Amino acid sequence: MGVDSLLRLKGMDLKKGFLDGVPIALGYWPVAMAYGLLAKSVGLDFFECTSMSLMVFAGASQFMALNFIASGVGIGEITAAVFLVNLRHFLMSLSLSPKMLTQHRGVRAVLSFGITDETFAVASIKEKYLSSSYLAGLEFISYGSWVVGSAAGYAAGAFLTETLQESMGIALYAMFIGLLVPLTKKSRKALYIGVLAGMLNGILGLFISRGWAVIVASVLAALMVPKKGKEE
Repeated sequence: MGVDSLLRLKGMDLKKGFLDGVPIALGYWPVAMAYGLLAKSVGLDFFECTSMSLMVFAGASQFMALNFIASGVGIGEITAAVFLVNLRHFLMSLSLSPKMLTQHRGVRAVLSFGITDETFAVASIKEKYLSSSYLAGLEFISYGSWVVGSAAGYAAGAFLTETLQESMGIALYAMFIGLLVPLTKKSRKALYIGVLAGMLNGILGLFISRGWAVIVASVLAALMVPKKGKEE
């Protein structure tokens, strides 16, 4: 294959990935806006808000981090909790790895950063292979939407009254309820883990800091609920 043909093929893959990522980007925008608004309401400045989206790029983890920041939890506990929540990204990256055409470790490392639940879902349905160009296009528009949406949400917060900004904190709880409820409908085990984790968190919170209580309660609940006999 000539150089021109190879470049044309890469361009087509990049465009295809970009177009496949448009629905993801549209879905990310309102959530990113909400994150930006909440970041402002808990006291983050514009640089901190956008930097978190640039470096973390994980909605559930970022909302959780805002909750911890608002509660005065330490940086170590926040880092540990975010790491725990994002562990699933390792599994998603490993799942896509065999389908990747490129063997360059640097390229794979960069592309693995852009793997989210949504980009993984789109990329995983590719039957044959994943070119780096396709995945780059898919992730670029998704990543851009999240970062720009976060910045736009923070900027929009300047036009809200102080009372309305403070009331946005309820969205943190709504976010996690929205994440948990669909899981409990699919699996009784998820329901049991959620209830048990909440109870353990309440007990552990009496003895250790809130951040570590959440982390320890989550791990213990996942270990205590048996694998079999709890699924519908």
